[in-house]
Amino acid sequence: MSEQTINSAPIDHSAEGAAVPIGHAAGPREHPRWMGVAGRALVRIAPAVLVVLLWQWVTVRAQSPFFPPPVEIIGRARELWFSGPIAHGLLTDAFWADAVPSVARAIGGWLLGAFVGIAVGLVAGQWARAAGYLDPPVNFLRSLPKPAIVPVFLLVFGASDVMRIGLIAFGCIWPVLLNTLQGVRAVPPAYHETARAFHLSMRTRFLHIIIPAALPKIAAGMRVTLSLSLILMVLSEWLLSDNGLGHFLINAQRGFDVVDMWAAIVLLGLIGYLLNVGFLAVEARVLAWHRNISAQG
Repeated sequence: MSEQTINSAPIDHSAEGAAVPIGHAAGPREHPRWMGVAGRALVRIAPAVLVVLLWQWVTVRAQSPFFPPPVEIIGRARELWFSGPIAHGLLTDAFWADAVPSVARAIGGWLLGAFVGIAVGLVAGQWARAAGYLDPPVNFLRSLPKPAIVPVFLLVFGASDVMRIGLIAFGCIWPVLLNTLQGVRAVPPAYHETARAFHLSMRTRFLHIIIPAALPKIAAGMRVTLSLSLILMVLSEWLLSDNGLGHFLINAQRGFDVVDMWAAIVLLGLIGYLLNVGFLAVEARVLAWHRNISAQG
């Protein structure tokens, strides 16, 4: 036996003449983790990129005064809101005058409506008699078209931020309330029996049994109303407002500034998308236990 055979591993020459030591499988290369993340991100944004490219091609060919090309819309949005100094995060004064008040109103009304909806839903879901009393007025109020309520809010609160936040909250209450009610009613009876067996107080039941069990439904209702809050925010700012994206949008429409109008629409869509992403991130952290239980089941 030669010294080379003793001191080195046997060689397999079967793979296209390449010498590969036996016991070291020539498997696929391991790519860095960031390449997988980048690949998934590309797959996610590919449909949006294709839509924008198609929109650009169609609008350039059509030359319609009502549908400007995306490049023109994005350029105008950048000029209006994202061409500020670097020290201010590239945000202009117009961004603080248009977008920030709108987002503050939408989130304020959304949180207020969610709070009321969750509180009423927890009570009504736990006591059947309360749910019976609340059913007719709840179904009546949630069926009202929200624009029909605007004159009432204007008469009571005037053209103020209280009116706008109140209108947003009024629209956001009902989906959250109904989802909370459904979540409370879906708590397994065994949970209630265990709570009674251990003589748990009502406060303990709410905090440690009912609310955690209803949280997935509550989160679903809040996610639905998050986009609804933006719709109601725009509606409320069309009426006697001196700032906000709704005010900017209606002024652009009245002045036939089509590019400005589309720029506001795109910014509203971007804000809605970012709010949804942020909510999903919080939901994933808060409901991580629920996802783990569902996966195990």
